[in-house]
Amino acid sequence: MREIIQAIGEWSDQGEPVAVATVIETWGSAPRGVGAKMALTPSHRIAGSVSGGCVEGAVFEAGVEVLETQRPQLLRFGVADETAFEAVGLACGGSIEVFVEPLTPALRVFWQRAFARDMPIATATVVRGPESLLGCKLMLDADDDVQTAGPAQPAELQAQLLAAARSALGEGVSRRIEVPTAHGAPLTAFVEVILPKPTLIIVGAVHIAIALTTMAKALDYRVIVIDPRSAFGNRERFPHADQLINEHPRKAFEGLPITRSTAIVTLTHDAKFDDPTLQVALKSPAFYVGALGGQKTRAARRERLAAAGLSEPQLNRLHSPIGLDIGTRTPEEIALATMAQIVAARNAGPGRGA
Repeated sequence: MREIIQAIGEWSDQGEPVAVATVIETWGSAPRGVGAKMALTPSHRIAGSVSGGCVEGAVFEAGVEVLETQRPQLLRFGVADETAFEAVGLACGGSIEVFVEPLTPALRVFWQRAFARDMPIATATVVRGPESLLGCKLMLDADDDVQTAGPAQPAELQAQLLAAARSALGEGVSRRIEVPTAHGAPLTAFVEVILPKPTLIIVGAVHIAIALTTMAKALDYRVIVIDPRSAFGNRERFPHADQLINEHPRKAFEGLPITRSTAIVTLTHDAKFDDPTLQVALKSPAFYVGALGGQKTRAARRERLAAAGLSEPQLNRLHSPIGLDIGTRTPEEIALATMAQIVAARNAGPGRGA
């Protein structure tokens, strides 16, 4: 998504009209998930992807037509037989629906502002219904700022889209909804939630943390390393970290926002650092919380956290032993297993942005 935001900013500044295609539904095996996007211009500039290449020629042609007519299109691609694949289809055997619309200045500014502030957003767009309402869009951010784009929206429709956007943003889940109308035939809207860039907070600037930081940055995570010991947590050891905090975790977390796009790991083996971190992390909306430690360490830690007031469901959120079981031996392998577990947790969770 960030690649697309940057591209459409450059293209729009150069006076190019831009169309945006979004995957709004998938069935079976599809190469890209719901929310995947592709931006395009008539001059054959393309950013992002909606299918891994197998239907993007047809999507591009539809996008050019959308820019000419200023009318959005809802496309469906799939494989029914060999003839369908030879024409245009998905080699993987699934099917997708793609909504293609002109990029409005309002949507462009809304996306850019949200990504600059690193805040979650939701948009509700009419993707099926009367032509006069197709492409109606309501935009909502985490500050409850509401904007609209596209065709004018009747007050009743706007109220329904706003309610759906607030619900989806609160849950962090994208969805399709049917919107009843006074005329009997319902509208279909796609309510999309886009969460901020994921953040990984590492407590303990140990050797594992060095490899984990490198891997997380390669996967486009923002990485924060916390360790009060400046001999360990410094720029020489962590040149790729976005932020280094040389404070006790209890103090450091006072100024750190934790959202459902945050993962937190403790790697110190030291209760005076790990316990305060976990008392905050396990009560937070972080999508992943992990702690290094063997069986004896884990049992003693759980007793301490329970005595500190954490509930059984909160304690059960903790990933420990940390990382997927791949027979790790070296710090680098432990970092790999940990990052894989973090990615799995994020992909399994709601509201994944494109």
